[in-house]
Amino acid sequence: MIQEINQCIEILKAGKLILYPTDTVWGIGCDATNEEAVKQIYSLKNRDDSKALVCLVAHQAMLERHVKQVPDVAYDIMDFATKPTTIVFDEPIGVAKNLVADDNTLAIRVASDVFCQRMIQKFGKPIVSTSANISGEPTPKDFQSISPKILKGVDYVVNLPLENTNAPPSSIIKLSNDGQVKVIRE
Repeated sequence: MIQEINQCIEILKAGKLILYPTDTVWGIGCDATNEEAVKQIYSLKNRDDSKALVCLVAHQAMLERHVKQVPDVAYDIMDFATKPTTIVFDEPIGVAKNLVADDNTLAIRVASDVFCQRMIQKFGKPIVSTSANISGEPTPKDFQSISPKILKGVDYVVNLPLENTNAPPSSIIKLSNDGQVKVIRE
């Protein structure tokens, strides 16, 4: 696992794309602070850049560095969630501009997977995490279901192909600084 993490760090630092097992499904990732790398993901997925992507952070302290104000309820949601939960926060900071939605929000998840946590912790910055599929196509249920276009379009594929078989995508909850809570995906 350490060798895979080190290889990913090298690729991420170079502004390139990785294909990796997340705490949910297989994901395409890049340095969430690198606008050019984020553009590459939108291009590979044939996705409109007005549709925001998810970021993964290693822990709550990293989350706090990339959101102007983390609502108190976010900590309860993270602590009591029974499955990976992505939260859409207002006013993200320190990430690529093309990662932030038009309404100045960003979807962020504190990774629960050990590989992801260690990789992000060692990298020291959030990474993008978007499902390994072309926009509009189904999310692959396992590594074998990933499109050849995606496999060829990334710069490095993490060698952990047996991870994340039939893993469900995360729940998504939008938390506004004004106290509003909206469940986007259960």
